[in-house]
Amino acid sequence: MHETVVAESVLRTILEHAEKLKARPVRAVVSCGQFNALNEEAMKFAFETAAAGTVCEGMLLQIRQIPLRAVCRACRTVFELNLMTPLCPQCRSEDFEIQPDAPLLLEEIEFEDKS
Repeated sequence: MHETVVAESVLRTILEHAEKLKARPVRAVVSCGQFNALNEEAMKFAFETAAAGTVCEGMLLQIRQIPLRAVCRACRTVFELNLMTPLCPQCRSEDFEIQPDAPLLLEEIEFEDKS
């Protein structure tokens, strides 16, 4: 369950930003590709557990799964690869090149508005 390690790393980063800004985080967005895929429920549970008793307790963590993309070698169509039916949706070719997977990123941290 690598979600625990990822959740602790994300929490540390958010806490560092919260400390610098002297602000309370309310929402964060993490994105990941198909090969770094996070189990959303496990990640949220791990984050909630790690955040308990910190300024991050109760904040919303959103996980954005980025689809794997491919380029068809026959017709050059770029498409989201469906691993259940690995075919070009345009020409139905099985000859395609998989594009680099999206990295695991902490994309956004939203802080409480003090106004």
